[in-house]
Amino acid sequence: MKTLQSTLLLLLLVPLIKPAPPTQQDSRIIYDYGTDNFEESIFSQDYEDKYLDGKNIKEKETVIIPNEKSLQLQKDEAITPLPPKKENDANLRRLDFTGNLIEDIEDGTFSKLSLLEELSLAENQLLKLPVLPPKLTLFNAKYNKIKSRGIKANAFKKLNNLTFLYLDHNALESVPLNLPESLRVIHLQFNNIASITDDTFCKANDTSYIRDRIEEIRLEGNPIVLGKHPNSFICLKRLPIGSYF
Repeated sequence: MKTLQSTLLLLLLVPLIKPAPPTQQDSRIIYDYGTDNFEESIFSQDYEDKYLDGKNIKEKETVIIPNEKSLQLQKDEAITPLPPKKENDANLRRLDFTGNLIEDIEDGTFSKLSLLEELSLAENQLLKLPVLPPKLTLFNAKYNKIKSRGIKANAFKKLNNLTFLYLDHNALESVPLNLPESLRVIHLQFNNIASITDDTFCKANDTSYIRDRIEEIRLEGNPIVLGKHPNSFICLKRLPIGSYF
């Protein structure tokens, strides 16, 4: 009976006995001397720290201490200012200068605004137009003093996105040349336009040409009699608004 009790007692005590932690000497990972196995040495050190004094402590994070050169490099990078924003990085999409007393605008004023889509110079004192940004979809210069000589021959030619053009209430003697195919609305009312040609809106040498994008041309308030120039808008789906008699 004593032997059985002793055996049971021994069996009950066995699970409570934990194996002794490995000694520092046993935990070392052996590697060949003369090699530069940095990763193995780091692992060995962490393994020893983990079981130091027989206690399971949190594994240390490996920290690589930078040398003086790298510290100086990090310091220089930290204080290096961001490069200044260039002028050609401007991302304005709309500018409105309506209702000022602007008399003149230099040609290069809008040269850096490559993304500009809408520009209004209405109700000023302009006598001529500056060079316009290439991606304009709307240009408004109504109620100025612009004459035909104040608009260059190719002012609108390369504006392939231009959809709305407002030049009414100025002093134009003729319709601007080389209007882009993208135009849908053209306002030229209340100017001094006295005549137009077969090439103003259409192509004189191409009777099959149809300009189907234009939805509205306003020419009322001009001294032109549109009925005298029937071939000038033969390519249009809609007749220009104005006097025909």
